[in-house]
Amino acid sequence: MSTAPEPGDGRLDPGLSTIMSERRQLINVAYRLLGSLADAEDVVQETYARWYAMSRPRQDAIESPGAWLTTVASRICLDLLGSARVRRENYVGEWIPEPLPDRTEWISGRSGGATADPVDRVTLDESITMAFLVVLELMTPAERVAFVLHDVFRYSFAEVAEIVGRTPVACRQLASSARRRVPVSAGPATPVAQRADLVKDFKAAWEAKDLDALIGLLDPRATAIGDGGGLVSAVPPVEGGEQVARSVVELAARAPGLTLLERTVNGQPGLVAQQDGVTVAVLALDVVGGRIKHIWAVRNPEKLRPWTTTG
Repeated sequence: MSTAPEPGDGRLDPGLSTIMSERRQLINVAYRLLGSLADAEDVVQETYARWYAMSRPRQDAIESPGAWLTTVASRICLDLLGSARVRRENYVGEWIPEPLPDRTEWISGRSGGATADPVDRVTLDESITMAFLVVLELMTPAERVAFVLHDVFRYSFAEVAEIVGRTPVACRQLASSARRRVPVSAGPATPVAQRADLVKDFKAAWEAKDLDALIGLLDPRATAIGDGGGLVSAVPPVEGGEQVARSVVELAARAPGLTLLERTVNGQPGLVAQQDGVTVAVLALDVVGGRIKHIWAVRNPEKLRPWTTTG
């Protein structure tokens, strides 16, 4: 949202800069809750519309405008998550969260004190990876809100309770249930430099149509999923490292003019595919144990809009 309306009495709002400074935080929260930047931006716009629909006395009576904005945005997201399940049941093909270009504003977090809860929380950087967002899709709307607000943004369960309309004890149980859906890491995370090297080698093998090299880079249980949204063709889910490798070689043969670019996708090394200078796919890759375990290829043009100006 580029501009905000002035209060109804025509006076300049002395707290405008403070209110608008919360936009980044609201986008951060809403994107993680919804998995869609477009929906997150709509939520933030609606949140600000509700703020400026209030009279100046009501605004002045709110002790913490930032907390108010986050509460309202999170409640809107909670409602949207319920309807999103219905929409995704009617979605054509596989649904993958909207990929994010490399912009630091999407990985910055909440300023302020963390709660003293003795829980191993997900870091903000981890919380935008495609692998993490896909796991969030397995949670119920209430679980997702409780988990993201507490484990990622470090809101207390008392604060979460105010947002979801349940008791702090119930919110703790929701977060605990959600946490059990998150896979336990089998070992130390692969360093970013090593991930980048794997992606670079994968790109080279793809371009060379080198089946053996691709098989060597992929986990034997690798999976690949495409999301075209019914608007463009997308490869159906493929399972098995050799099968994924063969699918990549076939794709390279069918699209000889495809240009592959190494880019950061959701905070991780990934690839952008362009045809005649137009972005036609964004690939997020998950590396486990030194090999590529998952590939998510987003082709739905509606989800590629943030990439049209990033190159």
